[in-house]
Amino acid sequence: MVHAFLIHTLRAPQAEEGLCRVLYSCVFGAENSPDDPRPHGAERDRLLCKEQILAVARQVESMCRLQQQASGRPPTDLQPQPSDEPMPLHEAPRGAFRLAAGDPFREPRTVVWLGVLSLGFALVLDAHENLLLAENTLRLLARLLLDHLRLLAPGTNLLLRADRIEGILTRFLPHGQLLFLNDQFVQSLEKEFSAAWPR
Repeated sequence: MVHAFLIHTLRAPQAEEGLCRVLYSCVFGAENSPDDPRPHGAERDRLLCKEQILAVARQVESMCRLQQQASGRPPTDLQPQPSDEPMPLHEAPRGAFRLAAGDPFREPRTVVWLGVLSLGFALVLDAHENLLLAENTLRLLARLLLDHLRLLAPGTNLLLRADRIEGILTRFLPHGQLLFLNDQFVQSLEKEFSAAWPR
């Protein structure tokens, strides 16, 4: 099962200033803090979840930078190019890493990530999940979000499109379950989404 999906910023490789910001996150299975007699447990759980998601986003950003430095390729410009051509996701930096129990989640988790220009996409999974299926799902989600929401277009406000992101996640990652999808089924789900949310 997928524990969480997140979209966050990626800083330029040579930039030292700036922070990694989580632009959108959806948690499918929240961890509750251990039994605590103090009041405001729900608020503490919400803050814990935000801290966990931010910790994952920072690790993804570090992994993306490290992979780009290790590849020996010149750093790419993280600003979107003024073009209607789709971004080739097969060339985008990607990877997976494991999180030990207690760092930052109580259970061990696996993170599958994809970096597309200035945006990072990540799935936080149970440790035993199918990584190939998770990577394919993440690529599909990233492509759909980039195509349907024009996330890399100048002036796009991701925060105002949360309902559309939820619509895509509801169809392609229902309740955090990874789906085996063939091309015809993906096309029918895309048509369904396009009918419900015209561009």
